Amino acid sequence: MMRRLALAGLWLGLALLVSSHVQAVTPDEMLKDPALEARARSLSEGLRCLVCQNQSIDASDADLARDLRILVRERLAAGDTDEQVMDYIVSRYGEFVLLKPRFDLRNALLWGAPFLLLLGGAVFVYAASRRRQPVEAARLSKEEQDALDDVLNRN
Repeated sequence: MMRRLALAGLWLGLALLVSSHVQAVTPDEMLKDPALEARARSLSEGLRCLVCQNQSIDASDADLARDLRILVRERLAAGDTDEQVMDYIVSRYGEFVLLKPRFDLRNALLWGAPFLLLLGGAVFVYAASRRRQPVEAARLSKEEQDALDDVLNRN
């Protein structure tokens, strides 16, 4: 019984491992030139599916992802470089289509915000700790000290 469970677990694990690498690219989309197809695959892995949003167009089954994969392959077959293909796609769909956005002035604040928040928090903590002065106990007047001594000496 245990052996069957172990074997079933092994098959399930292998099926999950293999299914995670399944691509949505259909044979009719693929280019005949293996070098161009490899370039198309590497480009499409960096482009976001605008329907699924957390998948690359290479892994998505959405119709729009298929259209983008075909567009990438058409541009490569026309002789565009990888940069030209990416620039063309970004010009049509915006920066959001990139799974790894480019660093430029428009999104510099977005990239730098975590570091700025950390720096601001560190400055705040430092300033708050420097402001906190030890509180000195107020000195008793002569009459208060004498009254305290009387109370303490009575017992």
